Amino acid sequence: MQIEEIPEEQITLLRAAVGALEDKKAEDLKVLYLGQKSSITDYFILATGNSDPHLRALSNALFRQLKDLQVNLVGTDSEPGSGWTVVDAFDVMIHLFLPEQRLFYQLDDLWKDADALDPQAFLTVKTT
Repeated sequence: MQIEEIPEEQITLLRAAVGALEDKKAEDLKVLYLGQKSSITDYFILATGNSDPHLRALSNALFRQLKDLQVNLVGTDSEPGSGWTVVDAFDVMIHLFLPEQRLFYQLDDLWKDADALDPQAFLTVKTT
């Protein structure tokens, strides 16, 4: 999958999410294109926060950015102290982890056959 092949509305959503997470210094940021490999979403964004306060800052920045874009969220899930927040924006599902939870759940390995896309490319891609 090439970024130029992604529909503009999805690029806008991916750019907003990646930008919000980059602004708050998310670690190990990955964008995975799942395509026909999943019926639940087209893209996963995976990111790690280094502490509970950092995870909350990532989550708050993401929610603000998506609200500004008027993105209708399918759902969110985050239990206090769980170390994992999931934000479902239909085409894009964002997973924010603490390092221990990311290692435990191993979504990176579970979806290793997905196409990894360069998160930085979404910040610079030109749209019409």
